[in-house]
Amino acid sequence: MSNTPLDPSTMSRRRQILETYKMSRDVDPAIRWWMLGAFLVAGGLGFALFHWVLPGSGTFKLVLTIIGTFLIGLLAVMIVFGRRAQKAAFARLDGQPGAAARALTMLRRGWVIEEVVGFTKQQDMVHRVVGPPGIVLVGEGNPGRLKALMASEHKKHERVAGDYPVHDVLVGKEDGQVPLDKLVRHVQKLGRQVKPAEITELRQRLRALDAQRPKVPLPRGPVPTSMKGMRGNLRGR
Repeated sequence: MSNTPLDPSTMSRRRQILETYKMSRDVDPAIRWWMLGAFLVAGGLGFALFHWVLPGSGTFKLVLTIIGTFLIGLLAVMIVFGRRAQKAAFARLDGQPGAAARALTMLRRGWVIEEVVGFTKQQDMVHRVVGPPGIVLVGEGNPGRLKALMASEHKKHERVAGDYPVHDVLVGKEDGQVPLDKLVRHVQKLGRQVKPAEITELRQRLRALDAQRPKVPLPRGPVPTSMKGMRGNLRGR
């Protein structure tokens, strides 16, 4: 069996969900029971609701009640599946080189992610996100080595950013760091300090800086149908 990561763009919607479920189950075996429990609880509440709210009686009411019960149960299943699949995906990524870059693909439109704008031989990395907060430098790896690397990248970006803000974020579980599963939300909460039209100008300023650095391929690992693919699944698309 090939260990090549699956590309969600080559799979049908049903196949994407199935592959996401399989990989989530490997990390979280209880996911099936959570989904079943969600269906039974939500379905039971839905049945009671439709039974008392719908007027009349007979076969027509029973059919509507069954359909409504199934749809409410299915909605609950998808909500539970999405949350636990996301948690399992982060658990699967945690500790892998480039995990932060994979997590950042969960950001919505309006964000531009550049992988590995800075690095060390020991695979400590700095990724860059350009969006409403301005420039966000995201470091992952050994905190001691990252300190000098982040400081160097911060100075480089400040020189070309001008008045646009530059934020530093370290990914990890120690004090002052941001856990991988909370990275996206943390970046989104940095505020809106740059207008959409200004993001284009900011990216143009960064091109000169990027032209001076070598491109480094990001290590690829067995990521669940890629975080981008799973992002679409969790949104119901």
